[in-house]
Amino acid sequence: MSQLSRLISILTLLKSKRLLTATELATKFDVSVRTIYRDIRKLEEAGVPVTTLEGRGYSLMEGYQVAPVQFTETQANALITAQHIINQSKDVSFVNNFNEALIKIKSVFKSSVQEKSEILNDKIRVLNWEYEEFSSDALSEIQLAITHLNFIEIDYQKANDTSVTNRKIEPYAFYSTNQKWILMAWCYLRNEYRAFRIDRIKHFKILPETFVDRKFNLQDYFRECPYNK
Repeated sequence: MSQLSRLISILTLLKSKRLLTATELATKFDVSVRTIYRDIRKLEEAGVPVTTLEGRGYSLMEGYQVAPVQFTETQANALITAQHIINQSKDVSFVNNFNEALIKIKSVFKSSVQEKSEILNDKIRVLNWEYEEFSSDALSEIQLAITHLNFIEIDYQKANDTSVTNRKIEPYAFYSTNQKWILMAWCYLRNEYRAFRIDRIKHFKILPETFVDRKFNLQDYFRECPYNK
């Protein structure tokens, strides 16, 4: 990769992520950390407002805008394919938000890329032979509660149980398995971390109060007790 291509890619990454370290960038582009230092100086010399946070990494000044990125045909195809996979999700809010975002992304496709992506769109099908009737409409709001550390109150119904329990939870992470979205949260009723199938949440309310982050780590959870929920 030429230096110019790398500079453009670094700028795009800085725009898409709040904070990046020199080590992360060096690994991404298979260059030395010293090379990344030089690249950052080049961007600064070109007038790009890169902020250096000592000991933490680099970010772009709030509000800085860059010219719209251009997608290659293979990148556009990947997005179109992802749309078909995501449309199989059983959470309506997630599907709707993705499709609305993709409309905005498609608006910057070159006409030739747009034409080819429309051709490919009609030639993809994602089949699920293990059909199970369930759905939810909560994932998007729960994602906001996770990132903003808001408590949630839920009415939850466990499998093979007609009773519904009211719980106050601290939402931390979620994962998907067999098309089911699973929320990992601290449950005040059980006083421990619990896994909740989002489609079994009968009602939920995002509370304005926030909680102190317990630093739950999803990767550590699976390393210590994989697939036990």
